Amino acid sequence: MHGEYKVPGGKLVVADVDVVDGLLREPRISGDFFLEPDGALEAIDAALDGLPAKLDAKAIGARVQEGLPRGTVMLGITAEAVGIAVRRALGRASDWRDHDWRLIHEPPEEPALHMALDQVLAEEVGAGRRPPTLRVWEWASPAVVIGSFQSLRNEVDAGAAERYGVEVVRRISGGGAMFIEPGNTITYSLYAPETLVAGMSFAESYAFLDDWVLGALGEVGIRAWYQPLNDITSDQGKIAGAAQKRLAAGAVLHHVTMAYDIDAEKMLRVLRIGREKISDKGIASAVKRVDPLRRQTGLPREEIIDRMIGHFRSRYGLARDRVTEDERRLAGKYVTDKFSTPEWTARVP
Repeated sequence: MHGEYKVPGGKLVVADVDVVDGLLREPRISGDFFLEPDGALEAIDAALDGLPAKLDAKAIGARVQEGLPRGTVMLGITAEAVGIAVRRALGRASDWRDHDWRLIHEPPEEPALHMALDQVLAEEVGAGRRPPTLRVWEWASPAVVIGSFQSLRNEVDAGAAERYGVEVVRRISGGGAMFIEPGNTITYSLYAPETLVAGMSFAESYAFLDDWVLGALGEVGIRAWYQPLNDITSDQGKIAGAAQKRLAAGAVLHHVTMAYDIDAEKMLRVLRIGREKISDKGIASAVKRVDPLRRQTGLPREEIIDRMIGHFRSRYGLARDRVTEDERRLAGKYVTDKFSTPEWTARVP
């Protein structure tokens, strides 16, 4: 069995392993990482040989760490990354380039329809009716998107939202609230089969699925990194927040909202969260924490999106696509039956 894991910000770790009577046999770790002393690689293979195949990546990594010679130096690789590569081999994980990636980047949609499209497209990928897809969102109107488990009244000032014409919608993934204004936000979703993240925990898969974004940001002059669990940040402030949902149908939905520009004063009037934290610090603290891409790059929003798409295409391949009539029809039904209803939006009052 063969598995590969590209360490976010690091190197490729490859695991080839057999399983005999529930135990790992003849493990072979390789990759483009750096490892000293040379004999450490043999020590890794020896530590893996005979381990129970049911161990998770963290436990496998701990056994590897215990087996390393004193003074071992690992660059671009960690013991836990070895564990992830092994788990991906055992789970018959897929690689990015094993898939025929599609791009959807269409005209602006209303917030509730975006929520519905996320569910529909993830379900279609899980069912095998759609190839894995990258969708870049365009917003038709302002919105607050709250996480699946957030309290509506605790997160949003309903009066302020109404005054500013901000629609409140709830997504199917967890995480925190996002304040959206057309032209000020870059939002994208990945719809992929679960095999792409096989062997990874939720925490590990966040950075893995957004590693390409860090590369794209680097091309426009931003040195960015992942701040666990789900933030993309730079030395000038937070850039983006991610959320994820794994569907029973066998798909993973991973979406990210990035701040291109921001009206911090309006955001803090609409969102309740964080008011007390910054009550004695003023609006400037919010601007610092969520630092717009416009200020960091000086580039138009459209150019940043084009650079992101181009970077994804250069890594993994990407063919232009669109939402099909059947997908749009089903999304419209989900809007009516779910995403525009008080029962869903206020399911946690």
